[in-house]
Amino acid sequence: MMSFETPFRRVSTGASKLSVAPLEDTSTFKNRAYSALKEVIVSLNIYDQPHEVRLDERQLAQSLGVSRTPVREAMAQLEREGFVHSVPRRGIYVVRKTKREVIEMIQVWAALESLAARLITQQSSDAEIGRLREMFTTFEDGRLHAKLDEYSEINIEFHQAIIAMGGNGILVNLAENLFTHMRMIRRKTIGENDRVERSIEDHLAIIQALEARDTERAELLVRNHALGLAEHVARNANYLE
Repeated sequence: MMSFETPFRRVSTGASKLSVAPLEDTSTFKNRAYSALKEVIVSLNIYDQPHEVRLDERQLAQSLGVSRTPVREAMAQLEREGFVHSVPRRGIYVVRKTKREVIEMIQVWAALESLAARLITQQSSDAEIGRLREMFTTFEDGRLHAKLDEYSEINIEFHQAIIAMGGNGILVNLAENLFTHMRMIRRKTIGENDRVERSIEDHLAIIQALEARDTERAELLVRNHALGLAEHVARNANYLE
C-alpha cells in the first residue's frame, strides 16, 4: 500500500513531492508506473483542488525508482484515457472534467448499470444478491451510522458490484474507465445537500427489486438513481464551470 504526501505540483504554489514506493520488477515498469500514477490521480479528489494540478515527470520517475521512459509511457496511456492532458511548454496536468462532460458520463453509466441490473435479475443467485444487502448493515432506516467517507466508499463499491454481477465481460470493460472518472465526482457529491440519506434509500429499494427478480423495476430504479446524480450535478456543481 503506497503512502502519499502532497503528491503533485500545483501551479500557484510551486513544486511538491509525491511519495511512492520504488518499483521492483523491471519487466513491468510501464504497467506498474501506470497503475501507481492512476491510483494517485483517482485518490487526489481533483474537484476539491482550488488550482490546476501539474505532474512533475522527473520527480515521479525518481519517486518510483525508474527512468523517465516508463513514466512518460504511462502518462501517454493516461492521457488517452482522459485522466491527464499535456500542454506544450507547460507540462502535464490532471484533467478536471467540465459539467457537460460529467453529465454525459453519468448518462452513459445510467444505461450500462441499468442493463447490468436487468441481467442480475435473470441470472444472479440469491446469495450474490444478498451480498449487496450486507454492504448496508451499518445503515438503518436511511440514516447514516458511519463516517461519510466510509459511506462514500460503500456507495462506490455498490455500483461496481452491480456492474460486475451483470456477468457481461464487455459491459464490465466498457464501464471500467468510465467509473474511474465517476468515482472522483461521486466522492465529491455524496456529501452535498441530503444526498446520503436519499442514496441509502435508493440503494435499498434497488436491492429489494433485485431480490424480487422484478426486472423492469430494478432496471428503472438503477437508471433513475444515476440520472438523479446527473440532475444534481446540473443544478449544483458550479465548481465544474
